[in-house]
Amino acid sequence: MSDEKRAVILASGGMDSATAAAIAKERGYELYMLHTSYGQRTESKEHDCAKTQAEYFDAADFLHLTTDHLSKIGESSLTDEEMDVEDADLDSDEVPTSYVPFRNANLLSMATSYAEANHCDAVFIGAHSEDFSGYPDCRPEFFDAFQRVVDVGTKPETELSIEAPFVEWSKTDIAERGLELGVSYEHTWSCYQDETPACGTCDACAFRLQAFQRLDERDPIRYAERPDYTEESA
Repeated sequence: MSDEKRAVILASGGMDSATAAAIAKERGYELYMLHTSYGQRTESKEHDCAKTQAEYFDAADFLHLTTDHLSKIGESSLTDEEMDVEDADLDSDEVPTSYVPFRNANLLSMATSYAEANHCDAVFIGAHSEDFSGYPDCRPEFFDAFQRVVDVGTKPETELSIEAPFVEWSKTDIAERGLELGVSYEHTWSCYQDETPACGTCDACAFRLQAFQRLDERDPIRYAERPDYTEESA
């Protein structure tokens, strides 16, 4: 057994999880990257990005899991082609159609199993404050509750911390810190709708573009269009 700290990173392929990986690396963790394809529209692009990030961070392991139960359950525009991906409404507090019912609990459960099997010390997830107004499984109280589940549902000797380092951060905060850490954002993907180019109009694209625009930086990925989001959610 190595004395080096180990952490599982829930690696979606997006900029938040890539920045979370950089934070974990900076804190001295050896990285175990977990990516899950669950039938989301852009799963191939997300997988490619997550795998590239694992190589970039010199991860100790990269595990790709494929499951179809979330897409079979449905009720999300990310997994149901019959539902339209909505255009961005950055000021809405409503649960958007892109919400995948209880997804983070499913993903964190997989990550906890992976972490316990590999004697890891932490699981990192990239959820941030602008997520939890609309996504109930991105709220601080959700992560606090899941920590209690982990504490009672793992072996007595398992000490595993659920880390959501950006839970009080904005997307702009994340982008700024990631740029400081040299995160390769050209190898990340956020768009809910398309694999290339990114649409530029869904919620995920809008928050991402807004972050780069507020920092006066150009997002390095390709977009079909790049609206100005700097006046929204000001």
